[in-house]
Amino acid sequence: MVKFAIYQLNNMKKAKIYKPTKTAMQSGKGKLKNWILKFETKDNKFISFMGWESGDDTMKEVILEFSTKEKAIEYAKNNDILYEIREPKKQNFIIKSYADNFLKD
Repeated sequence: MVKFAIYQLNNMKKAKIYKPTKTAMQSGKGKLKNWILKFETKDNKFISFMGWESGDDTMKEVILEFSTKEKAIEYAKNNDILYEIREPKKQNFIIKSYADNFLKD
């Protein structure tokens, strides 16, 4: 029974639940509302003479979006997925005007 529990624990899917951050190329926050559940993948194999990366883990292609963090957690629990929650960091928003560029310090 113990061996089965260890085997089952090692073979459980692992995922991280997070809210994506705004990239430097974006000015808007339109696509940042949903929470993402992304599966952690196994190490890929690198074939040096061809420069290819290969792997047999197809879960790296699966990215699920949820409207709330609670729905993502519920999905993970219902599907026996070990999950880690990464809370978003609060950003300090500083209001500036164009004229501030020409002020003398």
